[in-house]
Amino acid sequence: MYLIGQLAKLCNVSSDTLRFYEKNGLIEPAGRSDSGYRLYSEDNLSRVKFILRAKAIGLSLGEICELLDIRLEASQHSCAEVKAITQAKLNEVDSKIAELQRIRGALKKINDACCGHRNDDASHCSILGALNDSDDMANPEVKPEPCHSGQCQCGH
Repeated sequence: MYLIGQLAKLCNVSSDTLRFYEKNGLIEPAGRSDSGYRLYSEDNLSRVKFILRAKAIGLSLGEICELLDIRLEASQHSCAEVKAITQAKLNEVDSKIAELQRIRGALKKINDACCGHRNDDASHCSILGALNDSDDMANPEVKPEPCHSGQCQCGH
């Protein structure tokens, strides 16, 4: 049996993290010592390591809780149920990647259009113009403005 600090050290987390997991129903102490301290078992150690591995691949506490429930009664569930959870997370990740690629494309478009010349004031900055004028931030309209100095490296 482990005290909370011992379990925390074995799992490389804080005692507060373990208390959080307990509060959210992810772990439950195996018992209490005579003096009232939480006691944790090898099963708790295994469970916390499972939680940490699941978190490391981006699963939410809710998803982890679902997997823990399935793990507890694995013979009553199918691999398809487990896969559905990870497939949903994979779809969510793919959607976030697509959104980040869209954002990157828009940022690159407005960034590439700007000369970035140090000696020019920002009153003719194409980035500010694009952000000011665009209704569709997925595809901001970049209208190259002449640089204030007229000596811009980008040919404006």
